Amino acid sequence: MKYQPFREAIFFLILNSKPVNIYNMSKIVPLISSGTVGPLGVLHLPRLWQKVSLEAAGKIADGYPGIGAGYDSMVIDALGLNADSVRSYITESKPTYPQFEAWVKSQSDVKLDSDTVSSLNASITGYIHDDATRQSILSANGLADGDPKDAINLNNLDDWLEFHASEIA
Repeated sequence: MKYQPFREAIFFLILNSKPVNIYNMSKIVPLISSGTVGPLGVLHLPRLWQKVSLEAAGKIADGYPGIGAGYDSMVIDALGLNADSVRSYITESKPTYPQFEAWVKSQSDVKLDSDTVSSLNASITGYIHDDATRQSILSANGLADGDPKDAINLNNLDDWLEFHASEIA
């Protein structure tokens, strides 16, 4: 048969392929850390942009809100932004990160003075998860209870584990 080598190749691929979860193919774990700043110097703002952008594209991994009650809301509130406006701008305009920062700067009630940014950044770096959350994240990563204790680094571990589970393992 002239198609026999083709059939054999397909059969080989089927038998030796890793199963693919077709329902999670386009879902992306946001990996920009809350400890990342852009040109404005605001911690978490790049991650907020990434999460809302992924949500708008229907690509954010399950369990990740575009705008959540934690750091997302802290940043939006501290900068004097409106969550619905942030979501609408990103959804409708699909901006690059520098375009998003330019939009943030253009908002009439935005607070980007050094005291506001410093205070916000200190509240983000100083946030500590409760013991149960810390222990759960460390345990899930195969680590003994201890360091890190700060939420930024614990959240990084959590994201990296989610990424590994969805894309590598």
